[in-house]
Amino acid sequence: MDPTVQKIIDELTRAGERHDADQPDRLRRWRVLEPDAGRFVRLLAHTTGARRIVEIGTSRGVSTLWLAEAARTLGGTVLSLDTDPAAQDDARRSAAEAGLDDRVEFRVQDGGEALAALADGEVDLLFLDAERTEYTAWWPHPVRVLRPGGVLVADNALSHPDEIAPFHDLLLQDPSLLVTTIAVGKGELVALRR
Repeated sequence: MDPTVQKIIDELTRAGERHDADQPDRLRRWRVLEPDAGRFVRLLAHTTGARRIVEIGTSRGVSTLWLAEAARTLGGTVLSLDTDPAAQDDARRSAAEAGLDDRVEFRVQDGGEALAALADGEVDLLFLDAERTEYTAWWPHPVRVLRPGGVLVADNALSHPDEIAPFHDLLLQDPSLLVTTIAVGKGELVALRR
């Protein structure tokens, strides 16, 4: 990991923890990706050779930095989507500071709309960290856009199991997928498209 990128991730993680501790409104929290979960998604990107990464739920860009650092090494790019323009601006600044802005396209757009517009098999790694209750409404696009060998990762699988359960069930019913939950961070629901 590039030391500059790691330093920025560490600073954002600490700032996010301080911010969220004083924020009673869940939707106003930064909810940054935990370091072990960040290392995990970075590992998945490298393992799959991901060159086309899509992230839905930018927040302040911590997960974006983990993914973009992998994309730089692999010669790929990240499309980072969020409906909050201010969060996207913060993430854009962090990516520029980390020297990763050439690897990330930031877009203020609904995740479901963006997935519907992507081509079949276009995505190597799809990282979902948005409102979990919306994922089922996006079906079948989260799987349709994955290439064979591509991976879908949904954050908060263990911290919010009731919210992610309907989506988890859809994944389990799809015979083209291998599905498991990994106990890192707040839990990562992982699906590999065969």
